[in-house]
Amino acid sequence: MSTENKAGLDALLTPEESVLVLIDHQPFQFANLNSHEPTMVVNNVVGLAKTAKVFDVPTILTTVLEERGGYLIQGLRDVFPEQTPIDRTFINTWQDERVVDAVKATGRKKLIIAGLWTEICVAMPAIQAAGEGFEVFVVTDASGSGSKEGHDMAVRRMTQAGVVPITWQVVLGEWQRDWAREKTVPGAVEVQAQHGGASAVAFAWETQLLAARAGSGA
Repeated sequence: MSTENKAGLDALLTPEESVLVLIDHQPFQFANLNSHEPTMVVNNVVGLAKTAKVFDVPTILTTVLEERGGYLIQGLRDVFPEQTPIDRTFINTWQDERVVDAVKATGRKKLIIAGLWTEICVAMPAIQAAGEGFEVFVVTDASGSGSKEGHDMAVRRMTQAGVVPITWQVVLGEWQRDWAREKTVPGAVEVQAQHGGASAVAFAWETQLLAARAGSGA
């Protein structure tokens, strides 16, 4: 990422400039996920994928050795039923020309990545793409590692290479940016309600109270 884009309004994400790559959210990788609670990563990456769909952000799905590592998790396949993930042999996704070509075909330079594991299948393409002129953002809570140390060291290493760490709900917030963007408000709210954790519970409670108040004529 160039210095001038590290701060200021242009450093924030917009849906028009973004492309999302989701890497190796497969059973084998989840089996050794110890940096995060696995169900949290599933929740977050599916929430991220649904957010991309709401904002019409091109999303590329990829797996590694699918026959051995397992199919992409069902939650992601349900969001993009029309898409067949690009199945690779390369550990480094950015060395697979099919993935790189798919990203470049979008014409977008803000590359958002999430995957398993952070220190390998996320860090490698993130660092390489950052060196090739892309502004790279890694969604840390939709990614994970075999250990907390592995995840943390990967984030530090990527940051040193100019990659920006970010969380999935921040991606949603930066894409929405303005509640006057009415077209995407219903979808954004629905994703938050389904995957927003405590915030979603609080929102549902508030909606319940408002409905009760309206019903009472108060």
